[in-house]
Amino acid sequence: MSTDKIALVTGYTGETGKALVKELISNNQFKKIILVGRRKVDYTDNKYLEKTEQREIDFDKIDDHAEAFGGADVHFSCLGTTRGKSGAEGFRRVDYDYVVGIARLAKQQGCKHFHLVSSQGANENSYFLYPQVKGQSEAAITKMSFDRLSIYRPAVLMVDRAESRTLERLARTILSYTIQRIAPEWLTTPIDVLGRAMCLNSFTKDRPNVEILDNHAIFRLAEQQSNSESDQSKTTNEL
Repeated sequence: MSTDKIALVTGYTGETGKALVKELISNNQFKKIILVGRRKVDYTDNKYLEKTEQREIDFDKIDDHAEAFGGADVHFSCLGTTRGKSGAEGFRRVDYDYVVGIARLAKQQGCKHFHLVSSQGANENSYFLYPQVKGQSEAAITKMSFDRLSIYRPAVLMVDRAESRTLERLARTILSYTIQRIAPEWLTTPIDVLGRAMCLNSFTKDRPNVEILDNHAIFRLAEQQSNSESDQSKTTNEL
């Protein structure tokens, strides 16, 4: 059954954003996906061309683009960087200033359900920059009082990134041959699992107004979708 829901995604050119958009595109409960970012992507797949609308903005002048965040039922924030890539100041600017600014404008534009990709260990009182900034963003957005706020705290994301991150790639390789095979929910989060969980959670009922989903909860949500698809396939085959 299809609906007329519209989703909006920021950070759609990153790996998490790509995985999420792929899920949203294939889900017939969304009629359109608005993609907000600093640059446009030249899609060739007809599904993307038919269902997406790209809106280009300057995050450093985000208040000049308030209208870019309007017209959606559900907002997903997948924006983020690393200290290694952007430096300490750049990391804070993206993962706090930009992310909190996105949420503020989404709220002003009538967003009811805001999804935030954070990180395992996020803690605004941490002595370490990465978890501290992630925790500060969570706290600031929580105070905005969305009708519903879903915060995701994945573990190490298992994905082959476009850019080269030597230490991260080494960690993924080690994890893929050890912990991921033995107990994947301990320290790893496959990027497609996160994308499926976020997409499905847009339609999951009886959830708290503010929820923090750790790695186990992310896996459980993704499994619900997989089980649902399996049941639908079984029903179709029986018919």
